[in-house]
Formats: sequence, structure tokens, C-alpha cells
Amino acid sequence: MVGRMLSRIGLCSLLAAGCSESSGPLAPCTAAAPLVDLTAGEYQSADPRPSGDFVLRAVRGAGCVAFAANPSGSDIEYLLVPQAATGTPGSKSSFWLRGATVAALAAPAVSAAPSPQLAPAARFHEFLRESEQQLYLNNPPTIHPFTAPRVALAPPAVGDVGTFSVCSNLDCTSKTTVTATAKQVGVHIAIFEDNNKPSGGLSDADFLSLRYKFDTLLYVRDTLAFGRESDIDQNGVVIVLMTNAVNQLVSASECSAGFVAGYFYGADLIFGQGNNGEVFYSLVADPLGTLSCPHSVAQVNTLVPVTFIHEFQHMISFGQHYLRRAGAPEVLWLNEGLSHYAEEMGGRKYLPLPVPDTATFCEYVGGDLHNAYQYFSAPQNHFLLATEGIGTLAERGAMWLFVRYLVDQTAASTSLADADAVTRRLDQTTFTGAANVEHVTARPFAETVAHWALANYVSDLPGFPPPPALPELRYKLWTFRADYPTLSARCPAPNGIPGSFPLAPATGLGDAVSLSDTLRAGSGLYYLAQQSAGAAGFTLLFSDGRGFALPDALVPRLNVIRIK
Repeated sequence: MVGRMLSRIGLCSLLAAGCSESSGPLAPCTAAAPLVDLTAGEYQSADPRPSGDFVLRAVRGAGCVAFAANPSGSDIEYLLVPQAATGTPGSKSSFWLRGATVAALAAPAVSAAPSPQLAPAARFHEFLRESEQQLYLNNPPTIHPFTAPRVALAPPAVGDVGTFSVCSNLDCTSKTTVTATAKQVGVHIAIFEDNNKPSGGLSDADFLSLRYKFDTLLYVRDTLAFGRESDIDQNGVVIVLMTNAVNQLVSASECSAGFVAGYFYGADLIFGQGNNGEVFYSLVADPLGTLSCPHSVAQVNTLVPVTFIHEFQHMISFGQHYLRRAGAPEVLWLNEGLSHYAEEMGGRKYLPLPVPDTATFCEYVGGDLHNAYQYFSAPQNHFLLATEGIGTLAERGAMWLFVRYLVDQTAASTSLADADAVTRRLDQTTFTGAANVEHVTARPFAETVAHWALANYVSDLPGFPPPPALPELRYKLWTFRADYPTLSARCPAPNGIPGSFPLAPATGLGDAVSLSDTLRAGSGLYYLAQQSAGAAGFTLLFSDGRGFALPDALVPRLNVIRIK
């Protein structure tokens, strides 16, 4: 069956008998509430707020939606996704979705999940992205400052020795001076290694292999997808500085909570505040753990390229938004989503080879799949539009999923060239965040994020209308229900990829629904509402946790799709 999209309804725009501007609790639902009457594969995204029309705003009953009776001999199943479709990071509100048989008593108490304490490495990454916003505020950019560097530098040569100022703590309030030697120089990349590196480090063959990956694969992939780096020093290369100082950002006692593998620091692109050039900082191999956590040569060879392609997107984004166009840096949630998407794109470069290198592909996508699993497991507990920093791992998973979906929906085809055209538009602009998404899609952000929320469950749902039905609710390159077990088994162990798809909504009768939780910007809660054969219609009241109207700023939506 080919599904049919119904236009979004405002719960107060269809019938005057359903609206209120009262400051008190919303009135109980009546049969006059806007009607949901769907066939399998159809969906609606309902807005529970009072209409902007001054006549309709005076009528009581906002927040209600009615479901038609089921006269058939088969059960009906609806997926309900109450969601915060706002484009404002950090917005949240309690909510209560209840059916007609639920007594109008106080909503169940909801304890918002506490914000997790970020590990040291995550706090550092948070500082780096937030510092870019502060650099923009404190250093108003001029157009094209990178076209006239104070001193143009020649590309380094193998054996050249350089001196660098490097962060020595997690908020970069102190720095250390590092002397390093160029080990490999390519067309686009120059790799320097700390002269005080521990013993047992990378060999000449290791440096050659890394230079090949950086220079001919990862640099090319990122620049095709996002655009060129700024090259403010005009030396023609991005420096990869492998230094003890990165290892030492995390102490040995903190290693169990994570470590810093590498980073980009925006201050390096502001003259006089950093190293006045494009630098990616990486840890060094330290098999014995003399600096902090032990890091084998094999681990560095595996981990650093994935980190580079992630951080290089941040470098390109900062240059494109701030230096080239004198605009604000990309907001944190979309910036992180694009960098995690870059990891996936780096991995996909290993698939179309004459013999696909699945093991290396897994190294690049394993983190994204792990993070997405955390989000799928409890999306209502996490933001898509995280309020600050990089968010939790689950929120990083949501950010990657959203960018992956956005590219799938906006690109002219599934080709890399068409995907690159979309991501270049996202980086090469003065727009940021939700406005950037709207600019690229030419659709309201609330519509895109509501479709994304539904796609997370129905995209590859067995028995649901197959392609080409509902193309706006589908991922094109991922079938997560199949991909999780397949890649968990196929990728070399340990790979951290779970073996199943975890998004499994609770189920209950539609007229007995009583869901109470917190809506977080971009995210929602998933529930399967059943309507038995021959059952009468039912109503749902969508309010905040007190029974009052949900705040306008949340852009609340009740997404409903009939599964069967």
C-alpha cells in the first residue's frame, strides 16, 4: 500500500470548538475536537497550541484530538510521538498525554533525568566548541581576512623543526611549548611529532600510512563534503601535530572515563591567539602509559584518522562561517552532527573498493552506531538540540541521525556528489542551526524534525508500506533493524556495535493512554496505541504536566501515524 501524507493540522484551526487561551488547566476533550481518521500508512502532525487567529483563540478546548471509531473487524495500531519540534536548543517542558478514560487528576510526577557529568575528554570538546562562539563575539570578523596573512609560510619539509603553543589543561587556561619535527609531508598534510615523545612509538612506515590516509583520502573526503579550510598562513597544508600534551590533558586516574584523542582549536585561526594556522592536535603512541593512559601503536593508527576527519569538519566549518563570511560559527548541535556524519563518510570511502574493506568501515561508523543506539534506547531522555557543549553520547547519536536523515531527504540522489552538495550548503553559509536547515530544505524546521522523529521508527519497519511509499519518512542508506545485528557480527571484535535495534515503544489501549515525561528540544517519546476491532473513537488531551497548555516556544507536535 502506498502511504499518503495528510497536511499538518492545528488542533485549534479545524474547529472553533477546540481552542482556549485560558491560563488555567485545559478543558476536557469533547467530540468536537479535530478528528484523526487515517488509513494504514497515513500520518498527521498535530499542533496543540491555540490558533493565532484571534476569534479561535477565545474558544475553549485546546490540546485535544479525537480518533475515529474502528468499524472494521481488525485491530488498529497508531504510533504516537509527542515531540518538541522547536529549533531553539535546550528548550524543554513537562508534558502529559492522556486518554478519555484517565481521570483528570494531577499528572504523575516526572523526575527529569539529571544531566550527566561529562567525562574529562567530553568537557574539553565542549570547551573547544563553546570557545568558537566566544571568539566570534570577542573578535568581530572582517570579510576574507585569510586572503592577506601577515606572513606567508612555505610548506614544511620532512625534517623541519617547529615550535607550537599547545593547551595543557582542559580549558586551555595554560599552555605548554612543544618542539616537534616533520615526519611526513604530503600535498595537503604535514605530520609533526613531539621531539619528547615516549619510546615505542610510531615507525616510519606508520607515519607514511597515516600521511596517505590523511592526504589522499580523509582530506579529500572532507573538503569535497564541506569545502576548503581557510589556510590563513598560506603554507598550503594542514599540520597534524602528534604531541605528548594531548595525552597529558587527561590523567591516568581519569582514563577509565575517556581520553582526548585529538582536537581542533578555533583560536589558532585568530591571529595572535594561537598558532596562526590550521593545526589538528593528536595524541602520541605511548604503549607503557608513561604520560597518562597507555596507547598502543595499533590504537593510534586506528583512532587518530577517525578523529581527524571529525575535527577537520570543525576546522572547515569555523573557517567557512566565521572567516570567509564574517558570520557566527555553526551552533553546537548541528556542528557535531556534521562532524559525526563526516566519520561515516570517511568509512564509506572504504566500501566501493574492488574488495570492500569492511573492517576499516566499522572503525569509522562504530562510534556513530553506538551513540545512535543510546539515543534509540530512550529518545525522550535526550535532546537533539542540546543546550550546550557536545551533549551526551546519546545526543551525539541523535545529531548524527538527524544530519544523515537530512542529507538523505535533501540530496538529489544517493550519490556522494549529491550528498556533498547538501553538506557544502550547510557549511558554506551564514545561516546556523534550525535556520540553516530551513535554508537547505526550504521547509519549516518543525516539519523536518517531525518527519525525522517518525522515520526513526518506521523507516524500515517490517510489514509497513515499503518504498516508494512515504519517502519523507525513510533513511536511504541505513536499515537499522538489519544493520545493527549484521555489523555487530561482521565487524571485528570488540566493536561496540550492539546487536539489535532498541527503539521498542510501550503499547496500550488508546483511550487509556497516560504518558507523562519531559519533552526536550527536537526529541519525543514513542508509544503504540491500540484500538480494538469495532471499538468506539477516543480522544487524547496533550498538555504540560499540570494540565495547562504547552508553551508556544516548544513548538509542540503530536505526531500520529497509523501502522496497521
